[in-house]
Amino acid sequence: VPANKNAFLQSQNDPRICSFNLPPEESAREINREDNYREKYHLEASAKTTLDPHHTAHSAPKEVMVSNGQEEEPDSLVKYFSVVWCKASKKKHKKWEGDAVLIVKGKSFALKDLEGKDIGRGIGYKFKELEKIEEGQTMMIGGKEIEVMGVISPDDFSSGRCFQLGLSGALNSSQTPKKCTSNPFKSVCKLSSKENRQNGFQNCKPRHDPYAPNSLVMLRPDNNHQWMFNKNHFPIVDVVIDPHLVYHLRPHQREGIIFLYECVMGMRVNGRCGAILADEMGLGKTLQCISLIWTLQCQGPYGGKPVIKKTLIVTPGSLVNNWRKEFQKWLGSERIKIFTVDPDHKVEEFTKSPLYSVLIISYEMLLRSLDQIKNIKFDLLICDEGHRLKNSAIKTTTALFSLPCEKRIILTGTPVQNDLQEFFSLIDFVNPGILGSLSCYRKIYEEPIITSRQPSASQEEKELGERRACELTCLTGLFILRRTQEVINKYLPPKIENVVFCRPGALQIELYRKLLNSQAVRFCLQGLMENSSHLICIGALKKLCNHPCLLFSSVKEKECSSAWDENEERRLYEDLLKVFPPDYNPLMFAEEESGKLQVLSKLLAVIHELRPAEKVVLVSNYTQTLNILQEVCRRHGYGCTRLDGQTPISQRQQIVDGFNSKYSSDFIFLLSSKAGGVGLNLIGGSHLILYDIDWNPATDIQAMSRVWRDGQKHPVHIYRLLTTGTIEEKIYQRQISKQDLSGAVVDLTKTSDHIQFSVEELKNLFTLHENSHCVTHDLLDCECTGENHPGDSLEKFPLSRTCQLGPHQQKSNSLKPLSMSQLKQWKHFSGDHLNLSDPFLERIRGNVSFFFQNITNQTTAT
Repeated sequence: VPANKNAFLQSQNDPRICSFNLPPEESAREINREDNYREKYHLEASAKTTLDPHHTAHSAPKEVMVSNGQEEEPDSLVKYFSVVWCKASKKKHKKWEGDAVLIVKGKSFALKDLEGKDIGRGIGYKFKELEKIEEGQTMMIGGKEIEVMGVISPDDFSSGRCFQLGLSGALNSSQTPKKCTSNPFKSVCKLSSKENRQNGFQNCKPRHDPYAPNSLVMLRPDNNHQWMFNKNHFPIVDVVIDPHLVYHLRPHQREGIIFLYECVMGMRVNGRCGAILADEMGLGKTLQCISLIWTLQCQGPYGGKPVIKKTLIVTPGSLVNNWRKEFQKWLGSERIKIFTVDPDHKVEEFTKSPLYSVLIISYEMLLRSLDQIKNIKFDLLICDEGHRLKNSAIKTTTALFSLPCEKRIILTGTPVQNDLQEFFSLIDFVNPGILGSLSCYRKIYEEPIITSRQPSASQEEKELGERRACELTCLTGLFILRRTQEVINKYLPPKIENVVFCRPGALQIELYRKLLNSQAVRFCLQGLMENSSHLICIGALKKLCNHPCLLFSSVKEKECSSAWDENEERRLYEDLLKVFPPDYNPLMFAEEESGKLQVLSKLLAVIHELRPAEKVVLVSNYTQTLNILQEVCRRHGYGCTRLDGQTPISQRQQIVDGFNSKYSSDFIFLLSSKAGGVGLNLIGGSHLILYDIDWNPATDIQAMSRVWRDGQKHPVHIYRLLTTGTIEEKIYQRQISKQDLSGAVVDLTKTSDHIQFSVEELKNLFTLHENSHCVTHDLLDCECTGENHPGDSLEKFPLSRTCQLGPHQQKSNSLKPLSMSQLKQWKHFSGDHLNLSDPFLERIRGNVSFFFQNITNQTTAT
């Protein structure tokens, strides 16, 4: 058995990296199978192989108690050892089968393999014998023979580092990740070998001047990196970002480019070239990637030789043309040739022309063209909106995994640490195997972390979960970078956010009562219906909140169904049509029948009157609702354009560009949040109205981020319309409740199809509060009377952290809705308030019961 070979890595210079001991690459080795002796990741790398007499066991209390001459052990005394094991045998030369961790607690002991599985347990050794375990000692445990290799500290065990030997070979033992710098080394390149001259790298000058003002220079490779990647001993050359691009970069984008460069070059984690850039929407992830691609395609640290030749960018179909436009915007059409795949341009054309170096393709087209893609040697793979790869079993993930490209980057504006299994899938895609197998990951990280979040968790379980979560964040923080909107807030115009509680119309109230008194709702509250029945009731109430005509059409459609007599919906809709006027026509709907539609109509009118040069983005989750909104635009003569799921992908970017153009005559952009809520840049609009609310808060937040982003010139006004006292308020409360936001592992990916409710929750949902101006405000216990509650600045509440898997008490709200305590800091206005300073709210207050308002960058907000 080999001896320990080196000390632990200390990473203290980078605030993103915990100063934990991480084992180096040399600790990983595999002995020939013919010897039947496999040591893939030897446990010695994370444990002391010589026993330290001063080593302190993890104990409370530490002393041994004696009674009546008999030695008694404290049950809380725990020690940990690294061991190798094999099946019990009388052979002199043992054939060890693997590494393991021995846990000794009093007279009991447990043996765990490196995947965290129990492979042996027992009790029977005397406490005195277990107390004096030494290196090289052999023992029998549960039919297995073990040999002790060294002591594991309690810290290494609780953090899980003793199980992380899959990462030991990946971490750089000689280089501590350093803080980003723009200053180049002053060393002069010298040709020192005949081989360099033969390869034509006599000129080792950088492509751009590294000493020019504001230059952005990448970190030079250290000795270990040169040993691994510079076998031909090419001279070291400074890699300098193109000054044309640097001129337009914000500080956070400069840091992002350095981060991506170090990741794909294998400078942060040895032998690993993957990265996840998880910046929030609007921070310029596309520009950072374009800068990286252009740099690596033209430069390299070894003799100036380019690092990559061909790049594959996979993106949602609606963003293919957006990527092409961004390349053209920043680099023009002559510097770099871009090929986009669409129905008229096939992958075969890319393979036949040597001019193209970047291929942009949608996820759907990738699956269709996978055979051709596999035949192309791509040096860099970028997956935009990469959170869709969170399921490793889907075809898209499997297809991308099959591509033989080591340099992989995932771009996502959605937090990637909210679900531990999805988190593993993303990590394993960019850096395969870095966290071991899925079963190992579950045992070492997922299960302890989830257990520690349970209300019934013991103090020991909570501490173990916190340590494992912190360690996981530390390890993955080497190749994950996340910044929030706050880094560019100072560059953006003011943003005025309004939550508008609209009084329901008379017909809406009557229909709402009828639904709540239906047999279907009563059965739900009594637990007599099937699991999905409550979703039918919820869907009906949400349609009613948007407009009664949607409910009318739905009931008519169900009545015509052959299964109406047996359908559960009959219990919900029975006699509902009698509430509508006898001659009701859903195509001739009236605006006053819906509180929200009436508010919307007045709001559009005042915006058109007071800000005729500004435009509106009107968002809904449903196509049928968009049809109603489009009819409202037609009735009032507002020019509008529309993007939903039926819009051809090839036309979407053209529609967006047309709306953003100052020459556009369209006043309103009708947007489906499902089809266009992600990635689109709609800075042509400065007013955004969210007509309905989604169970998934990320859907709403992404949709609202379309207008307040880099390039916006006007103050941005955002309006969220909710029907007072109805299920829409309950959904909003669910988004902002502290209970739903607690913990470091929060699942924001649920849809209404997966949401489960208790009977008490259903009772709350199926209640109409007719006597409250705002149920949400009532829950705040706010002492204001709705007369411009001043509040404190929301900026006092940190909205995010770099990572979301940190200790339980450090909660992250990045890309999450506000908490109740934060909402309390907003301004509160009653609809009856007589002195509203906002001219837009003043015009609609007759149909509104309450407002919440918050202003960001308030100095020039108008």
